[in-house]
Amino acid sequence: MSKKKKGKHSAHKTTVLPTMKGVLEVTRSGIGYVVMGEGVGDILVRPGDFNTALHGDTVRVKVIKENANTKKKEGRITEVVQRKQTEFIGHIQLSTNFAFFIPTSEKPMPDIFIPLFKLKGAKNKEKVIVKLVQWEKGDKKPIGEVVSIMKEEDINDAAMKEILAEAGFPLAFEADVTEAAHRLPEVLDSKEIKQRKDCRDILTFTIDPIDAKDFDDAISFRYLKNGLYEIGVHIADVSYYVEPDTALDEEAYKRATSVYLPDRVNPMLPERISNELCSLRPHEDKFTFSAIFQMNNKGEVQEYWLGKTVIHSDQRFAYEDVQQIIETKAGKYVDEIMLLHDIAQRLRKQRFKSGAINFSSQEVRFKLDDKGKPIGIVIKESKEANQLIEELMLLANKTVAAHVSKIKINNKEIPFPYRVHDQPDEDKLKPFIEFAKKYGHKFDISSPEKIAFSFNQMLLDVKGKPEQHVLEQLGIRTMAKAIYTTENIGHYGLAFEHYAHFTSPIRRYPDVLVHRVLQSILSEKPIIDKKMEEKCRHCSERERAAMECERDGNKYKQVEFLKAHVGEVFEAVVSGVASFGFFAETVAHKCEGLVSIVSLSDYDDFRLIESDYSLAGRRSGRQFRMGDKVMVRLVAANLDKRQLDFEWILNADKNEISKKKK
Repeated sequence: MSKKKKGKHSAHKTTVLPTMKGVLEVTRSGIGYVVMGEGVGDILVRPGDFNTALHGDTVRVKVIKENANTKKKEGRITEVVQRKQTEFIGHIQLSTNFAFFIPTSEKPMPDIFIPLFKLKGAKNKEKVIVKLVQWEKGDKKPIGEVVSIMKEEDINDAAMKEILAEAGFPLAFEADVTEAAHRLPEVLDSKEIKQRKDCRDILTFTIDPIDAKDFDDAISFRYLKNGLYEIGVHIADVSYYVEPDTALDEEAYKRATSVYLPDRVNPMLPERISNELCSLRPHEDKFTFSAIFQMNNKGEVQEYWLGKTVIHSDQRFAYEDVQQIIETKAGKYVDEIMLLHDIAQRLRKQRFKSGAINFSSQEVRFKLDDKGKPIGIVIKESKEANQLIEELMLLANKTVAAHVSKIKINNKEIPFPYRVHDQPDEDKLKPFIEFAKKYGHKFDISSPEKIAFSFNQMLLDVKGKPEQHVLEQLGIRTMAKAIYTTENIGHYGLAFEHYAHFTSPIRRYPDVLVHRVLQSILSEKPIIDKKMEEKCRHCSERERAAMECERDGNKYKQVEFLKAHVGEVFEAVVSGVASFGFFAETVAHKCEGLVSIVSLSDYDDFRLIESDYSLAGRRSGRQFRMGDKVMVRLVAANLDKRQLDFEWILNADKNEISKKKK
């Protein structure tokens, strides 16, 4: 009797539950879960209740069942709020009167119906990119159109596009967006020039990677009569061209960021804007938004000015050019560059003195042939030329954020996309501190500042030692992730009380938002955007998706590069441990692969010891700890899964290894 009552009560509960918003995640088996916010359990959805939703879509879900004991919920999707992905890669299946598109997605999804007049000449079994154009509630099948046909030999191109499409980044701009970009005037408006600070007669130059096409920041320098230096940080004025509520703005917001893959950039804005109108190319007048500082020779800011400007870049430097000038103290504009270098190093020193954490950055770059195939790997490190730009950009970013934070309307702060970084999580920090102790490093955890100083001391002590890489990587993992939010809690990693992204509006949408809010304040008509927090969440999510794409792109190239070396032996370092094996990163190429627990079972029965970041053998006492040097043989390179498989070698033949190194 009581059971029946319970059932009635449960049924009654579900009728009053409203629809909720979340993201649909489809498992390989086809079952879906709508992932809700924190504190709300995921809602199971069966395939028959997806109601046109696909994996990754933001949806509204209505709870139809709830277990009174476990609180587990089952639901039905009532609406697709936003599609994550509208472009797919797969194959055409052609019949006499119609065609179907079969996606290659790992996640189950229906085939897409393609009307014959939307085939663009695609033939049976050809690999294509298809765009989903219609799927209403009553439609049995989604309807699509072929966007482009992929050539079989362009395997690289297909792989990179698949990475982007699966993450929900459009592969091309819609016609209306491209047209809007092309309608923008090339000649600077003379009335607009008069309303701006004219900086065209001041020495100005850009410093960027050698292969850069979009230059979104420039530096100006001049001596002032009062004995101070004037240093201008000039940023491409994207917000002048990309106005709110236009097709260009909507597209930029949807993408929220450019994505940098080994062989291409998937840009946030059409090339007409990013590479032409807004790019601060040499010997061209450009509209900019600037932070101009008066500084003494100690790098201390005496005064600053923020506002719209017009500039003329005199020189385009690559980082390598400036690095050579710094090292040889000779070259074009050597005096100005040496002064800027000195100021940047002083700013950097002060930042670390204030508690910024000095993680060294290494970047893996691929040398590619004309088909995008990797023929070499280069490890790039941040040098003084990079630091020169980095410190001046950081100065501009923190100055803008501090300036905006002081403005109040009715005693309330203006909604603004701060870039924040929380203090380390204690639970993540404890095992790391215990691990670092084994290498002789002590941590003072009495305050967040003391933790930062302990980190810096460890990073200094460990430089050049075998454990450097592992302690740096583990240290980074203990850190919170930086995000965009209107709640200004400061930036722990940089030791800044106020921080925002102002310096890269060509490739990041939050910078465009920063420009708009700042200009509204300077014009004394502050924008109060009630949707700013929602925009921040979207930009943070897209940033994470872009980072995943970049990781996947690099992983693909690593696998492709080592595919020809299956069977060869490499020196490696244990870069991660898990219950299913350990990850090893080759010393020569920084390529990571898995040594599975199964392949180790002939030697011993290994178990994961989480607190020690190691795998330990039960009988032999043999340990594989993060940072340990090991010899591994490459046994498989799977491009589809972007995965390398290694096997551990106890006694490697030294001749075999040295031969492979040459």
